[in-house]
Amino acid sequence: MCDAIAHRGPDGEGRYLSPHDRNGSVGLGIRRLAVIDLVTGQQPVHNEDKTIWVVLNGEIYNYPELRLELEGKGHVFYTNSDTEAIVHAYEEYGIDVPKKLRGMFAFALWDERRESLLLARDRVGKKPLLYAISQGRLVFASEFQAILRHPDVSRGVNLEAIPHYLSFMCVPGPQTAFAAIKKLQPAHLLVWTRTSITIQRYWSLDFDQKSEISEQEAADRTLALLRDAVKVRLMSDVPLGAFLSGGVDSSAVVALMSELQSRPVKTFSIGFDDRDFSEIHHARRVAARFGTDHHEFMVRPDAIDVLPTLVRHYGEPYADSSAIPTYYLSKVTRQHVTVALNGDGGDEAFAGYERYVAMVMAERYQTIPAMLRRRLIDPVVRAMPEPASARSRLGRLRRFLSAAGRERSERYLRWSGAISEEVKRDLCAPGFLEQADRLCTPDLMRTWFSGNGDLDMVDRVLKADTENYLPNDLLVKVDIASMAVSLEARSPFLDHHLLEFAVTVPGSYKLRGLTTKRLLRRALKDILPAENIGRAKMGFGVPIGRWLRGELRELLRDAILSERAARRGYFKPETVRFIYEQHQSGKRDWGHQLWTLLMLELWHREFIDPT
Repeated sequence: MCDAIAHRGPDGEGRYLSPHDRNGSVGLGIRRLAVIDLVTGQQPVHNEDKTIWVVLNGEIYNYPELRLELEGKGHVFYTNSDTEAIVHAYEEYGIDVPKKLRGMFAFALWDERRESLLLARDRVGKKPLLYAISQGRLVFASEFQAILRHPDVSRGVNLEAIPHYLSFMCVPGPQTAFAAIKKLQPAHLLVWTRTSITIQRYWSLDFDQKSEISEQEAADRTLALLRDAVKVRLMSDVPLGAFLSGGVDSSAVVALMSELQSRPVKTFSIGFDDRDFSEIHHARRVAARFGTDHHEFMVRPDAIDVLPTLVRHYGEPYADSSAIPTYYLSKVTRQHVTVALNGDGGDEAFAGYERYVAMVMAERYQTIPAMLRRRLIDPVVRAMPEPASARSRLGRLRRFLSAAGRERSERYLRWSGAISEEVKRDLCAPGFLEQADRLCTPDLMRTWFSGNGDLDMVDRVLKADTENYLPNDLLVKVDIASMAVSLEARSPFLDHHLLEFAVTVPGSYKLRGLTTKRLLRRALKDILPAENIGRAKMGFGVPIGRWLRGELRELLRDAILSERAARRGYFKPETVRFIYEQHQSGKRDWGHQLWTLLMLELWHREFIDPT
């Protein structure tokens, strides 16, 4: 299992095999990426009498303060690592230890005296943690490649996960694509003993409590908290840099890093030949403004060569095509540094996506009497031609009008997902959805939107993104792509102090009219170039539709139109072919849908089909 994740920790390996428990059946393994305490920080780490052992994936940014507090209570440390703070905090605070930690983490702690194991995952899900329970045994790991090495863990497909994957391009937790494996959810801990297993949540964001604060005060507070979040993430005993897209979030991180350290920040950007997808000129502007040591990499369609690598590392179907540039960006970054800060989380904290605008506008759209909408607007939508590109103005308008009249959860699903429920019903083989989809995807969405009390629409969508898109898609993408090349990614915008403040700010401060991230832009107006502050969000997409009509056409055809794919029984072959041919003819852009089908088929071939 350790060998399978050597890429996550190329600098060392450690193991603990329990000598004292009744059955001698407890084992902890760790592959270490050395970032803090390069000399004495080997894991597993233990307490004074070696009755408590821990392995940690991640970083604990407040460990110096926590160490002073624990030493004051009589605890004796033998390393200078952040991991040891967990051991002694557990001795002092028991299973409340995750509440004391500031950082990104997934850890396993074995208490020999109590014969209990504690698994815990950080508040927003920066670090992954998978587990399986079989015949009374608990098996856990950071990645599917490791957990599937255990002989007790079956590779049987979780059919319930497939419809959700088709909608979200990923499998939402706690499910995985394997029936035997689950994800420990963010902000949750699991306690295992020989007689019981309990799972509980230890933290959540409270969107209900709003502060009475002016916009300028909120902007000042936001900047102060972000500056502090960046500062603590500069803690490192190895070279450190930053991803730079040229967007507001990554630019803010680079600006504050430049302010906080004396040497030039090493920055890394990715670009495309297609200017509709390339932000590299915006990144260059920021790099010049702050005098960074700047590096660039251009992604071209031959990126397909990395697909087998990505399929293997993600471990379950994952169809966010921006994993390709993220992997390449991580790879070029790792040639220069071991740690890279990024701007992840800024959109989910401060309302940066177009769907926030669309959701608010749809509330107003629904004030138009339904009869008028049916008679005047719906016929216009039906008469509109299918756009060749979903990114065109016509494509965006059609997409908005086609969903604006629906209920909130369905709207969100339409504007954040890949394959709509209507297309899913046409695409899936007879009986498959009924067999697999016990909790249909719209019902799952309603659980995310329900119980939100009097929250305004901005907060409702922020909450849904924080609990769905952020941990299931975005953070998975970055963790797996970066750790595949042994690079640690840190996200100041996901600092829980900043997040806890952001949810107390009224939604109207974050989104007003068509202006997204209004509060953050105000906080940064004297720091960033005006062109970067005012620019619209582009997103970290790739020209997947064009690639699938060109260099990737044969790969796509040979995978999704094959007899092998048809025998799985998920989809109607004639519908798959129709979508494929419409896309190739240019009549409609089915790029995201076809990519979703492609990655599902490649996953089956890597993990499920007999070798």
